[in-house]
Amino acid sequence: MEQTPHPAPEEGAIQVLLVEDDERLARLTARYLQEHGVVVTVTHTGTDALSEAGRHGFDVILLDLMLPGRDGLEVCRELRTRTDVPIIMVTARGEEADRVLGLETGADDYLPKPYSSRELLARIRAQVRRARGKAGPALQPVQVGRLMLDPRSLRATLDGKPLNLTTYEFGLLRVLAERAGRVLSREQLLDLVKGSAEEVFDRSVDVHIFRLRQKLEADPRNPSLLKTVRGVGYMLAVGEGA
Repeated sequence: MEQTPHPAPEEGAIQVLLVEDDERLARLTARYLQEHGVVVTVTHTGTDALSEAGRHGFDVILLDLMLPGRDGLEVCRELRTRTDVPIIMVTARGEEADRVLGLETGADDYLPKPYSSRELLARIRAQVRRARGKAGPALQPVQVGRLMLDPRSLRATLDGKPLNLTTYEFGLLRVLAERAGRVLSREQLLDLVKGSAEEVFDRSVDVHIFRLRQKLEADPRNPSLLKTVRGVGYMLAVGEGA
């Protein structure tokens, strides 16, 4: 495994794990990020990525989809059983089906190649702001019935039991909770969940709502909390059962 050393980072410095099998691209990407104050560790295989993620704490993981051996989807799926660290999936496969699959597997963002280094850095910083609870000015806990969200710690509980949410899922649920009882369109949700990719496509909201229901609802096919209003959008219920 080839990787950059672990220098002592400046306080508050962003630490990124870059998982990329194209050594030249990995080298150029790492150099650009390091020039902008990001501490980068590079690995080239999924197995090494899982090992490195288990040994060190990272703020963001940049994960290539096409990896030798264990591919990015498998690695993403396993990482999600261990950590809630933001994952940005980076791949040359930019079709909608691949993006949906990546998001369903647990990725927080999706960036197709070729990409702008400036855009990559902006997305990394956005994910870190959200993960560190600095995505917006309001950081007061939000309670809707049995649901409680703490933006400072990014912790959510239902009936006092913690919910295992990704940073994007937390942001989406927070937006809905702050406007409980109000129907929000997909476009409104994309606009309100700050820090997400600028090119997030419309169907990604449906994917995240589906995943949230799996974690919130006793019967996800008949939701009592996170409701769909056909032709309009989604709403977090505030009445009975909420």
